[in-house]
Amino acid sequence: MSPRPASRRAVTVADIARAAKVSKATAARALGDYGQVSDAVRSRVLAAAEELNYRPNALARSMNTGRSNTIGVVVGDIENPFFAHAMRGISDVASKAGYDVILTNSDEDVDAEEAAVDVLLDKQVDALIVAPASSARVAHLAAVGAAGRPLVLLDRRADGEPYDSVTVDNRSAAARATAELLAEGHRRIAFISTHDHPASHYTPGDRITMSSVADRVAGVLETLAAAGIPSPERNIRLDARRRGVDVVARELLDDDDPVTAIIASDSLIAMTVFQTIRTLGLRIPDDVSLISFDNPEWTSITTPPLTVVEQPIYELGVAAARRALERIHGERVDDAAVVFDADLLRRSSVGPAPHAAARPVAALTDAVGRDTP
Repeated sequence: MSPRPASRRAVTVADIARAAKVSKATAARALGDYGQVSDAVRSRVLAAAEELNYRPNALARSMNTGRSNTIGVVVGDIENPFFAHAMRGISDVASKAGYDVILTNSDEDVDAEEAAVDVLLDKQVDALIVAPASSARVAHLAAVGAAGRPLVLLDRRADGEPYDSVTVDNRSAAARATAELLAEGHRRIAFISTHDHPASHYTPGDRITMSSVADRVAGVLETLAAAGIPSPERNIRLDARRRGVDVVARELLDDDDPVTAIIASDSLIAMTVFQTIRTLGLRIPDDVSLISFDNPEWTSITTPPLTVVEQPIYELGVAAARRALERIHGERVDDAAVVFDADLLRRSSVGPAPHAAARPVAALTDAVGRDTP
């Protein structure tokens, strides 16, 4: 048996210093771009590093400079297309600025989120972007500021805390979606979310601990109440994560007084609701109308294609990364909260309510959206 070849030893700063005929400290300053080093010496050191194919030790560099050129990101669910698109925006901006991104997943669990924040701080990231699992349980986020690192919240706010945030006007978006259904004569309108709500039915006054969901529920309820719908909260379901989207959808559709329209709080929920409607032998939109938040590609190629609330997800990620970089570099920021609008894209999954003539609700249908093929 032939002997195993010895692995090549990694090139060190000491090797670079010998090749460039400078001290190790001078080589370290030139490679780390800190401290006083003449242009001639820096050029000599960098040339030696290139010749020896030197790969810098990121941990050592962060210890010397206080920066790792990395941004840590904590999202709720990496399987959700929303976070995938947002991450693309974050990584595109970070990469152009010379920063790497470390992504972690909290699975919408506050304890897991806290552990992820601790890990990222241990890795000396220069800033954190977090989609908090709860807008109420945010005490652990104070550790980011205590470590001298900027924090930007993605898609959600933190109750009572002035953290930088990049969000969508979910209240108005949900109101427009609800008004669209009311204009088609729907009066029994459901909203389904996988927010971790302890009860199967929402009761007015219940605390919703995720700001994006709370804003959507508010938009739905305010619009239904303004249209004179009695007990508008009766078809709000926030426990689909615990009980299953299919179970919740079946209850709403199999009821003695079934709903005629459903608003899904994200595209993963909408996909399951779509399948459940088909399994029950119902037709969209003849028997049930369906609107989804978010606009992944599949929503435009189903039969029928879905009407959606299209959020500027990529732009949310871009804005979050830019804000993080602004804070890293100490730039002036005038407004801590960046809020985007969302569009209602009309397709073919919304139709007149069954056995009811559409009764336009003029006060609620102004600028509800735009048509798409």
